[in-house]
Amino acid sequence: MRNWILPEYISDVLPMESRQLETMRRAMLDLYERYGYEQVEPPLVEYVESLLTQDDSALDLKTFKLVDELTGRQMGLRADITPQVARIDAHILNRQGVTRLSYAGSVVTTRPDGLLANRQPRQIGAEIYGCAAIGADVEAIELMLASLTLAGVKEVRLEIGHIGLFNAMADAAGWQGEIRQLAFNALQQKDIAALQQLSQDLPAPLRDGLLALPLAYGGHEVLERTRAVLPVLPAVTEALDVLNELEAALITRGIEVRFDLAELPGSYYHTGLVFNAYATGFVSAVARGGRYDRVGEKFGRSRPATGFSLDLRSLTAIPFPSHRAAVLAPQGDDAALLSAIRALRADGETVIVDLGVDVTEVHINRSLQLISGQWQVVPLQ
Repeated sequence: MRNWILPEYISDVLPMESRQLETMRRAMLDLYERYGYEQVEPPLVEYVESLLTQDDSALDLKTFKLVDELTGRQMGLRADITPQVARIDAHILNRQGVTRLSYAGSVVTTRPDGLLANRQPRQIGAEIYGCAAIGADVEAIELMLASLTLAGVKEVRLEIGHIGLFNAMADAAGWQGEIRQLAFNALQQKDIAALQQLSQDLPAPLRDGLLALPLAYGGHEVLERTRAVLPVLPAVTEALDVLNELEAALITRGIEVRFDLAELPGSYYHTGLVFNAYATGFVSAVARGGRYDRVGEKFGRSRPATGFSLDLRSLTAIPFPSHRAAVLAPQGDDAALLSAIRALRADGETVIVDLGVDVTEVHINRSLQLISGQWQVVPLQ
């Protein structure tokens, strides 16, 4: 049958997937709370200027626009929750110390992030504001990996990069506007031929450094090898030092680290470290995070910030336990029957009152029956 009801890359969430989504959401938010994160719930729609940070053309293209009939101003459906959380930290909470915030909610995008992606992801994440130390990044990565463990993701691979390496060399090259964007895209795609063409007129140290980034993938040796070929710029040295420091902190926690120095984020608000989690069976990253230290600048407070997010809907392909077997109870007004149903539900049982249930369509394996004057649970015949 032709799927004429829903737009492309938009789909319903049916009972089994909905149960899985809600189970993961609850477990992750409970985990974040144990780390000290406070949950916030920004609105689905805002004035479009508050949904975008700086001049983020990538996020702008992904944002649906509409007109507010009350004011005539342009509004947008959020395509990313991070700018909203930054607004809450900078403009509403206005705390002086470190603030930990978590969130979970739907976003809507004008285009999918991939062939298998949905345009209405269920985004969940955690963010730390007000801490520039590497400890905040370590905590964000730990929490991201713990979230994936809760969801049942196996064989997770952590890859770390630093956008400061590209930015430092692009600044030194004087690249702005279109050429900078072309180089950024070429590096994202590891398109060495395009980078060679764009950098052909640059001084040799800059050209060699840019061409080294797409090949800089692997373990600790990548940092040493890359440090030897990148141009000597203060921002480059600082970025490599941060990567070394983060690696050492993660290793002490038993977390294996891989580097991909051509790993660049899809949104422009990131400013430093970027980290992605990949897993067997998934075509793209299952979780993404990084530094976005100036994300609150537009809202009046430029605070250090780091965090991560993931799409719960992308994880529903993981095998999930079937519905808990339910108890079928007869319909009636008998006080003892009603009391028995309430007691079972209070004990965590699922009790379905028979209003015409087809036991082949729902998972029922027991029934509540009156035996010798008492309501008892017995196997379903």
